[in-house]
Amino acid sequence: MKSQGDGVMNPRLQQVLKQASRVIVAGSDGPCGEHNGVLRVGVDLGTAYTVVVVVNEDMIPVAGAYRFAQVVRDGVVVDFHGASQLVRELKKQVEGRLGVELHSASSAYPPGVPLAEVRATGHVLENAGLECTKLVDEATAAATLLQIEHGVVVDVGGGTTKLAVVRKGKVIYTADEPTGGTHFTLVISGALRIPFMEAERRKTKRSEQAALFPLIRPVMEKVGTIVARHIAPYRVDTIYLVGGTARYPGITEVIEEVTGVRTVVPGDPLFVTPIGIAMHSTPEVIGHRPSTAEVSSEA
Repeated sequence: MKSQGDGVMNPRLQQVLKQASRVIVAGSDGPCGEHNGVLRVGVDLGTAYTVVVVVNEDMIPVAGAYRFAQVVRDGVVVDFHGASQLVRELKKQVEGRLGVELHSASSAYPPGVPLAEVRATGHVLENAGLECTKLVDEATAAATLLQIEHGVVVDVGGGTTKLAVVRKGKVIYTADEPTGGTHFTLVISGALRIPFMEAERRKTKRSEQAALFPLIRPVMEKVGTIVARHIAPYRVDTIYLVGGTARYPGITEVIEEVTGVRTVVPGDPLFVTPIGIAMHSTPEVIGHRPSTAEVSSEA
């Protein structure tokens, strides 16, 4: 599933992301993908969106669910009860669609988050009824799915911008700085003097995004400046933009303009990191709960 050197996504990757949109965005009444009883589960606790995704043995998404919720801030769990309840509800929704019970999952954290906070992410999963088999940094998780040979993966989430520089298929540098979609919302809220959630609603409504673009362009430029500073020591020919904020029309062009580096968005960027997280999870055979020894060997 290697990406081409010129920044064009290959058909296999596009198939995975198209399937993700089909089985996740469709909601509780949507179709599930095929699987032979071997599943991997990923939980992405984002600043804006929490996503649960399940992939089969071939790493193709078969089910998932997501919801806007502010239970995490910059990689730190600020509402443990709320986060646990949310993951529990999303887990139940996915289980209902698959017709099976899920017992384990992987999760992720932004690069540079203190170890104690990383462990808190695992505790959220455990409190929601999922054994945490692996914790991986978010930028590396995204790079795992994209499987690029060279370039930089930039994950623009709700609260932070994470990046991973990839050389010869290996992540050689990661970084994480504040600035993301939540900052877009705050700027809109302040400029229009409307409540935060109303600004969030308008930000995600396609019919209003063009009119709001001039307000949030400076924040996009700041994201570009962050990326440019971190990639300066490296030879980078392509930026792969992922994360929910990368959905906003025009951000690709702004990042490319600021950095001077070709910038592309693969499929629906919101699901790239969650799928990458699931790929790191211990494979779970339906009807068989992983033992402690199995979990430890994978972690």
